[in-house]
Amino acid sequence: MLFGACSKDAETIDDEPPVIDISAADAFPVQCSTVKRGETFTFKAKLSDNVRLGAVSVDIHHNFDHHTHSTEVNDCGLEPVKVPVNPFLFIKSYAIAGAQTIYETDIQIDVPADVDPGDYHFMIMVTDEEGWSAMRGLSIKIV
Repeated sequence: MLFGACSKDAETIDDEPPVIDISAADAFPVQCSTVKRGETFTFKAKLSDNVRLGAVSVDIHHNFDHHTHSTEVNDCGLEPVKVPVNPFLFIKSYAIAGAQTIYETDIQIDVPADVDPGDYHFMIMVTDEEGWSAMRGLSIKIV
């Protein structure tokens, strides 16, 4: 009876956060990338997890006040502080279907032609099915 209580099929505990990889040659954006108003760009990154990915979220918001949550080492050089008039704001989550441990994003993002140009943050957050998450905060410019 004592040996029957131990299962050889015991579940593995997922205690590792997922990984956001933007080191591939076609990854975009990366730190200090530029995107153009009135155009569409493709968010490309490789996401991975040791068990199963759940979702990826993208948050693009202005950095006209020079706040920071960048996770990158190098600085892109900021424009002078300014008051936003019509800043670009994009916040969206995407479910990662299936039991995938590796997922390459291919997300089209439209930048309206009339948004304020300047410094922006491109925040990437990936969550696995257990709830662990990882974040990358990139500085980009909209021109």
